[in-house]
Amino acid sequence: MTRDVPSPAVMDYDPFSPEVLSRGEEYDRIALAAGPVLYFPQYYLYALARHDHVRSAFLDWRGFCSGHGTGIVHTGREGNWRRQSPVLENDPPNHGRYRKILANVLTGSALAEVRTRFAPAADDLARAAVERGTFDGQRDLAEAFPLVVVPSLLGLPEEDREVMLLYSDLNFNAMGPDNALRRAAEARAREGDIAARVAMLCRRESLKPGGLGDRIYAECAAVDMSDEDAAILVRTFFSASMDTTANAVGFTLHALAQDPALWARVRADPALIRAAFDESLRHSAPSPHIGRTTTREILIDGVTIPAESKVLLMIGAADRDAQRYDDPDRFDIQRKAAPHLAFGAGIHACIGQQLAKLEAELILGALARYAGTLELAGTPTYQVNNWLRGFATLPIHAGPIRAGEQAA
Repeated sequence: MTRDVPSPAVMDYDPFSPEVLSRGEEYDRIALAAGPVLYFPQYYLYALARHDHVRSAFLDWRGFCSGHGTGIVHTGREGNWRRQSPVLENDPPNHGRYRKILANVLTGSALAEVRTRFAPAADDLARAAVERGTFDGQRDLAEAFPLVVVPSLLGLPEEDREVMLLYSDLNFNAMGPDNALRRAAEARAREGDIAARVAMLCRRESLKPGGLGDRIYAECAAVDMSDEDAAILVRTFFSASMDTTANAVGFTLHALAQDPALWARVRADPALIRAAFDESLRHSAPSPHIGRTTTREILIDGVTIPAESKVLLMIGAADRDAQRYDDPDRFDIQRKAAPHLAFGAGIHACIGQQLAKLEAELILGALARYAGTLELAGTPTYQVNNWLRGFATLPIHAGPIRAGEQAA
C-alpha cells in the first residue's frame, strides 16, 4: 500500500501583487490557515508562516542560509545587483567578524550619545507637529526623525539624505521579484545615479570624523579589513536602519491615535512607550518577510522542502499566529510580546534593534510631552513595497496640553 506523502500547500495568489501588499494582514491569515509549508509556483518559492516554524528557521542558519541572498533570488546561482552585505547576507564563519565590527560601534556609550545628542531634535519635531494641530504622522515624525538621526550618526552629509531614501526604496523593492514595483524603483535610481552616489557617500573621505561611519572604518582597519569592506558596512547600516524604524514608529503612532485611553496611559507613564513600540512590532511587522535558502532537504511536519530552495519566512504572519498569541489581532501593550520575530532571531537578529527602540522612545516621548490628545484626522494610506509594510500618509490631529494640565 502506497503511503501518501504530504505536499506543500500551493498558494494561488501573488504575494507581491499590489493588492496583496496593501492588504497584507488579510493574506497573512490565509497563509497561516493553509498549512505548515506553502508554495508559490510563479516564483518557485516555498514559505513558512507559523511562528514556531519561522523561529526555528531563523535559528537553523546551517539549514536555512543567508549567504545566497535574503530576498527571493538565489544569488548563488543568479548573482546580485549589488555586493551582498557581509552581515545580513553572510553565514559563519565569516559572518561573525563583520557583525562584531558593528557591535563594537553600537555600544552602550554610543546609544547614550544618541539620547543626549538627538533628544532636542525629537523635541523640536514633536512641538512643531502639535503646534500645527493636524500633521502627517508618518512623514513629519516617524520618517523625519530617523532621517535626522541615522545620517548624522554616521557622519553623512546633510544635503544627501534624500539619496538614502531612494537607495532604500531600491534596496527593498529589489528583494522581491522583477515586477512593476522593482522596475519603477530601478528607474528612479538610474535617474538620480543613486548607486554611484551611495558608493561615494560610503567612502571614508565623505564621512565626518568621529561619526559611526568613521568608527566603522577604524574598526575594520584594526583587524586588517579593507576599505571596501568598511564601505559596505556603512551602506548596510543606513540601508537597514531607516525605513524599517520609520514604519515601525508609524504603526505605533497609528495604534496610539486610535485609542484615547491608551494615549492617556502612555502620557501618564512614558515608560510604557517601549512596550507600545514592542507590541506594534509584533502586531504590524514593518518588514513582513525575509528570504533564506535551504542547504539540504528540510522536513517540516512531514513536508519536504528540497535543498537549494528559496524559502520566504513570513514574519508578519508568524507574529499573528494564534498558536503563539492569544487574540493575536488585538493590540495589547500588556501582553508579553517577546519573543516576537520582527527583529529576527539567532545569529542574524537585528544588531540595531536597541537603536530603533531608542529612536522610538525619543520621538514618541517628545510627542507625549506636547500632545494632550491624539486621534486620526483622516484615513491613512499605505505604501506599496515588495519588502516593507508601512504608511505612505498618516493624518493625525494632536490637541495641545490644556492650561493647568501637567506635561508628561
